[in-house]
Amino acid sequence: MKMDYKSAGVDVEAGYKSVSLMKKHVEKTLTQNVLSGIGGFGGLFSISEAKDMAEPVLVSGTDGVGTKLKIAFLTDKHNTVGIDCVAMCVNDIICCGAKPLFFLDYIACGKNHPEKIEAIVAGIAEGCMLAGAALIGGETAEMPGFYDENEYDIAGFAVGIVDKAKIIDGSKIKEGDSIIGIASSGIHSNGFSLVRKILRPAKGSIGEVLDSLGITLGEALLTPTKIYVKSVLDLIGKVQVNGIANITGGGFYENIPRMFPKGKTAKIKRGTWDELPIFDLIRKNGNVSPEDMFGTFNMGIGMAIAVPKENENEALSILSENGEKAYVIGQAVKGDELEIC
Repeated sequence: MKMDYKSAGVDVEAGYKSVSLMKKHVEKTLTQNVLSGIGGFGGLFSISEAKDMAEPVLVSGTDGVGTKLKIAFLTDKHNTVGIDCVAMCVNDIICCGAKPLFFLDYIACGKNHPEKIEAIVAGIAEGCMLAGAALIGGETAEMPGFYDENEYDIAGFAVGIVDKAKIIDGSKIKEGDSIIGIASSGIHSNGFSLVRKILRPAKGSIGEVLDSLGITLGEALLTPTKIYVKSVLDLIGKVQVNGIANITGGGFYENIPRMFPKGKTAKIKRGTWDELPIFDLIRKNGNVSPEDMFGTFNMGIGMAIAVPKENENEALSILSENGEKAYVIGQAVKGDELEIC
């Protein structure tokens, strides 16, 4: 019996078609600094803008989408999880004040369905445009026997740049600084193992509109992670920003302390922002304690930013002008333990 790669489960022709379909999406993200096209062994990117920096520093971040992908499989909707993948990376690197430059993706699947891969990459490209980053490379790996034929995993890698003197590391946070929270778009891409255990989404129910949400459960769970790059960079350019925390895996308790130096923390006041109906649904259906809710989810706040008290109103105005819902959710205080009251 004659054997070839296709008989082993890898369709090279499908791979070629995927690349052809994704080209138009990738091309939308390209900037004048991109020096290579699709098909090279490496993505080339000029960092000529670093010439205006006294000491340019490259900042990198990598992440995936996690088990939120299970919701994409259930709904057979694949054009938003790419946005999540970009967001999970770029929202991290802007926490030190870095401007994202470029992004690379990795997609592993059980079977290469070109139109599905195109939808995933279309989302990645949209995320890159929202972040002002170029999609300069990637890899699609067909891995039969490792993944189910209708399943895949995606991960990404972002690189940004910041002048060393302008790195935001929390060292300038002072007692009394205002903590401004920027609204999230929903669950984002963390805590989905708990979400799925509590809500048990299934093909028969995920398309039903829930009165408490006003949309279907599938739509609520697949809402893409908000990308804060342009809003936060604009804020950094106009007011003093002393610390930034991306409310990602680990929720408030894990992430807000990461922006503080030793001996300082935050006192967060509940009721100062909208916690979003999806979190109430999770809490009630799973009988989840407030500590576990705030230790797992963003609870309606995607970014926490420390600014001097005197810059509070200006910061809120700038974020509003950028289309963000922003709230004063607390203040910087002495101590090492985050307080939520």
